[in-house]
Amino acid sequence: MKDENKNLPLVVIFGRTNVGKSTLFNRLTEDSQALVSNIEGTTRDCNLGDVSWNHRDFTLVDTAGLLTANFLEKDKTSKDNNINTQAQKQALNYLRNAHVIIFLVDTKSGILPEDSDLAKAINKRNDIKGKVILVANKVDGSRQRTETAQFNQLGIGEPNLISAQTGSGSGDLLDLITKKIPKQEKKEETSDEEVRISILGKPNVGKSSLLNAILGYERVIVNEKPHTTREPQDTKIVYKDQNIRLVDTAGISRHGHKAKGLEKTGISKSLKALNRSDIALLVFDISDNITHQEAKIVEEIFKRKKSLIFIANKWDRIEDRDRKKWTQYIRVSLPFAFWVPIIFISAKNKGKINQVLDTALPVAQARKTKISDTQLKKFLSRVVKIHLPAKAKGTKAPHIFSIKQSKSNPPIFIVRIGAKDTLHFSYLRFLENRLREQFDFFGTPIKLIVENNKQVHGKKS
Repeated sequence: MKDENKNLPLVVIFGRTNVGKSTLFNRLTEDSQALVSNIEGTTRDCNLGDVSWNHRDFTLVDTAGLLTANFLEKDKTSKDNNINTQAQKQALNYLRNAHVIIFLVDTKSGILPEDSDLAKAINKRNDIKGKVILVANKVDGSRQRTETAQFNQLGIGEPNLISAQTGSGSGDLLDLITKKIPKQEKKEETSDEEVRISILGKPNVGKSSLLNAILGYERVIVNEKPHTTREPQDTKIVYKDQNIRLVDTAGISRHGHKAKGLEKTGISKSLKALNRSDIALLVFDISDNITHQEAKIVEEIFKRKKSLIFIANKWDRIEDRDRKKWTQYIRVSLPFAFWVPIIFISAKNKGKINQVLDTALPVAQARKTKISDTQLKKFLSRVVKIHLPAKAKGTKAPHIFSIKQSKSNPPIFIVRIGAKDTLHFSYLRFLENRLREQFDFFGTPIKLIVENNKQVHGKKS
């Protein structure tokens, strides 16, 4: 497996809190992936996004604004596991590996002590200072332009002027970045189509640990405190010659409608991430009870017609590892999701991690399955002999004229019956089960739409 982001030059946005790093990230990536707020410490994980400019591509990183000059100078390897320390370690790791660093300052605030301290720390590090571009943000008029001269005192060079909010100066900044990044090697041939996978679940079930285990490095911060992850984190990889986009989302709480502030925004972004995905990985802690929360998340996934895989995490905590027994427990707890594949893993110990993507690829393929009219005609002829169609109401036994596939990704079928006929919901379930058996719609929702034949002058059309 290759992390596609690692194959591109790395450009890192760096600076104290509230200078507009996330706004600039959203501007340059032409997306709204990063949460923007005037609350300090909004960004914890580093956001990654792809930027294309002048036929050049690079990965842009929005770092948490919590990296202190002291941490930067000493480059200490603290074993402290609190969220702020992990955020600083992650940001520092990106600075070390960056090809270009955007040191962002706020023109309206001027030089604050934190800016001066960070500039001094940068100038002491030979592995970092040569990569730095000084960028003065929030330059919205001529008055702010004259005030940017003060940033020459930081000793990092002449400031480049932008307004991340309006986009003014962003083109000049991109021109400068593309001149500094290294030329890219020719990309290996892979499938052009991208499989988009969202990682969902309640807070603190191991979603971020799963993403890190799949990638083999710490892409996102893992902490026992719920709601550590506030923003969906997109990571593009190539696995078995297939492009995959992985999204680690903020934990969806049962009380999402009562959530406030950043937590509410994070839940909203999680559901938006689900909307643009093909497959959802629903992670739950198998050592804890499956609750109504998981059922509600499954409901949201099904409502959006997404494929689904259950990830029973923290398998290492189970003493009696009888997969048959625990599979039965999951099926009984979520009976309406009988067709969903189940994988038992330990993200912490990386046990069975390869099974996740090895299962996701055939699920993605199953979404695109197309069945010919001839195949479906033979299928219908066989199943009505096994089980005659059952009516929902009335006295007349229904007649099914045809089943035809109207759409794939996900599969939708039109079941055409008599003008005044009805079909019982249990018979639709029977048809769905038989379609799954014969055509292997692995981990994929199927929609059956019943349509009545029209009547013209008392005759069936």
